[in-house]
Amino acid sequence: MQAPLVPAERAVAGDGTPYSASYDDVYHSAHGGLDQARHVFLGGNDLPARWETAGSFVILETGFGLGLNFLAAWQAWRASPASGRLHFVSIEKHPFRHDDLASQLAAYPELAELAHQLLRQWPPLTPGWHRLHFDHGRITLTLLLGDAQALLPQCAAKVDAVFLDGFAPSKNPDIWSPTLLATITRMCKSQASLATWSVAGAVRRGLEQGGWQLERRPGFAAKREMLTGRLANAAPPAPTVDVATPERRRAIVIGGGLAGTAISERLANRGWQVQLFERHAAPAQEASGNPAGILLPHLASDDALAARLSRACYLYALRRLAELAAVSWSPCGVVQIARDATHEALQRATVEQLRLPPDFAAFLERDAATTLLGREVAHGGWWFPDGGWVSPGSLCAALLAAGGERVEPHFGIEVAALRQTPAGWQALDSAGKPLATAPHVVLANAHAANRLLSQALPLTPIRGQISYLPDQALERSGPPLRHIVCRSGYITPPQSGTVCVGASFDSGDADLRMRPTDHVGNLRRLDELLPGAAQGIDAARLDGRVGLRTAAPDRLPLVGTLPEVAAPAGNSPTLDNLPRLSGLHALLGLSARGMVWAPLAAELLASQLEGDPLPMERELVRAVDPARFHLRALRRGKTDL
Repeated sequence: MQAPLVPAERAVAGDGTPYSASYDDVYHSAHGGLDQARHVFLGGNDLPARWETAGSFVILETGFGLGLNFLAAWQAWRASPASGRLHFVSIEKHPFRHDDLASQLAAYPELAELAHQLLRQWPPLTPGWHRLHFDHGRITLTLLLGDAQALLPQCAAKVDAVFLDGFAPSKNPDIWSPTLLATITRMCKSQASLATWSVAGAVRRGLEQGGWQLERRPGFAAKREMLTGRLANAAPPAPTVDVATPERRRAIVIGGGLAGTAISERLANRGWQVQLFERHAAPAQEASGNPAGILLPHLASDDALAARLSRACYLYALRRLAELAAVSWSPCGVVQIARDATHEALQRATVEQLRLPPDFAAFLERDAATTLLGREVAHGGWWFPDGGWVSPGSLCAALLAAGGERVEPHFGIEVAALRQTPAGWQALDSAGKPLATAPHVVLANAHAANRLLSQALPLTPIRGQISYLPDQALERSGPPLRHIVCRSGYITPPQSGTVCVGASFDSGDADLRMRPTDHVGNLRRLDELLPGAAQGIDAARLDGRVGLRTAAPDRLPLVGTLPEVAAPAGNSPTLDNLPRLSGLHALLGLSARGMVWAPLAAELLASQLEGDPLPMERELVRAVDPARFHLRALRRGKTDL
């Protein structure tokens, strides 16, 4: 379990410089934090001069602090002739709360516009990875919130420049330890640079042992010297996916639901040309076709892998929804009612144990939940203030619109087969005629993907039926519903356009016909959520919708390049060395959490294909790797998935 975050407390030294009582040290020089950022970290890495010939550029920083180094780099990137993307990866053990950060950045009026954008996306202070995009994707900030010793080894990035910042080695030795410096070195490209204000002997020795060629330069203001370095020889780990060269930045995406439109937009944002094929006449016609989907994270008392993945995906989805145009959605808040008294106690203990910030999640006692909803509930529950509902169709349309001319949709056309050729992958129709050719194919068509594969993936269709309630159905049992309420089922408020109650969950069932018994079941779910609310509603008169979700055995998505099952795997197979089907990728198995998972899953796959820093820790990347089932089969001595 990742340790709960302890936020920084705002304080100042006697001369007014921002100060940390925990480390008994200042955040920057008394002569000015922004000028220090420009002199030490930009100048020390020969920036922005190196950007004149660079495409994308990756900076790694130890210690985000007030964000001045990031804001200075962003400002300089804007003013430079750079045409690529700047990735800024920064780790911070004690981040500031939003309002405290805002009050300190107010001292830098020349950064006001950039600071405003940063603060607008500043995440709730939960541990782990947080990816933020600015300037239409030209600037990407990946915040690693937590202890550097635990998080940096989990960071997958190929670094061009290092900003070694942080409190003094004598005050915070962990951030300067030889082990951590070696981890940073392993992340760096050949000829990477570094800069730091510290010239402490232990720091110099640790860097020299890693192969850095160091140079002392004049320091900032009253500090006589600072340190810079170049790494002559470095060998970052080989990626487990094919990183696309510029001439290969073309893809065929199969499937026009949330997964397909999300990956199309993420690739187009990076300059790819995408041809999207959807067998229906419009996007979002299958599992993504419900009137409303709900947004809420999964919590677990041990903050296990699935919970960490869900949290990262949920917060990223909220940021993407806030920046996309014309999406019908509302962060109206979600109450997840406990199933019984035992579950209620577990929910309460989970929030206390994880020390979750209230702007992310809180526990409401039964009376507080009743007051919030204006209706009696059987138990207390979790409250997610930024959770809400989204119209999947409007999100798919917005993603396609954001992709612009780089996404060419082909609706009403079904891809019947795939064929690998020397020119790339061909998508074929039912007559064997080529529809398109590209170096890369992304399967984003749920359970239908197996029809295109020689070796089926372990994907199971799950039938789900929702029921539409008449607009006046809830008026008899209480005041208007303003929030989503969920437990074993869920109900959306009238503002979502259609009051939906659902949903059934029939694993292995692919029958799309409406079932009266499922309407009865959904009314039972409604009565569990809001006692008495189903009274007087005739199940026989309800309309609804049936959709098929697709899930893997471990209920996690499949994101990445597919394994080449027929190829020899060697004596000690791992996810890093398994043979892969070059250019064939999956974004599948989103189950009932597609609204939460799809945006970050698409960002992960696009980052892999571009060679960008990954937006989540290695452990989570491995957990969603589609080759994981093949690897498990090999280790069991079987040949199937």
